[in-house]
Amino acid sequence: MKLYGVTGWKNNGKTGLMERLVAEFTARGLTVSTLKHAHHATDVDQPGTDSFRHRTAGAAEVVLASPNRVAIMQELRGAAEPSLTELLARMRPVDLILIEGFKREPHPKIEAHRTEAGKPLIAPDDSTIRAVASDTPLTLDRPVFDLDDTEGVADFIAVELGL
Repeated sequence: MKLYGVTGWKNNGKTGLMERLVAEFTARGLTVSTLKHAHHATDVDQPGTDSFRHRTAGAAEVVLASPNRVAIMQELRGAAEPSLTELLARMRPVDLILIEGFKREPHPKIEAHRTEAGKPLIAPDDSTIRAVASDTPLTLDRPVFDLDDTEGVADFIAVELGL
């Protein structure tokens, strides 16, 4: 499986770029999965549902299956957060996995950058960031795309990965 990341600080356009890249690559006929890292506590399950009740009763893993999707919730219960490598090993094979976050991991990435967010670029100090998608022109030692140039960013990633 080919991997490529979208990284950047909060409110810099990562999720929007991810969403557009998934749509672009699937329109090109590729199978795409995503993996997103969250720094905050997150819960995809809601209080009162049967699956929530199973988890709070102590289940280590709850699989929720329907005709439309399957969700697997695994409780860490104090164990260490799985590494990116461990998480990737759990995923089904596809043509491309797009990774949001995990900015310190060694996979190739594109940085999403919005000037109004007021955060410095990560790219100058991180060689795993192969390009930047920004809402303002930048002069860097690597390619810079307009943040809304989804096709250009997708073409760049495709060439980088040999897709």
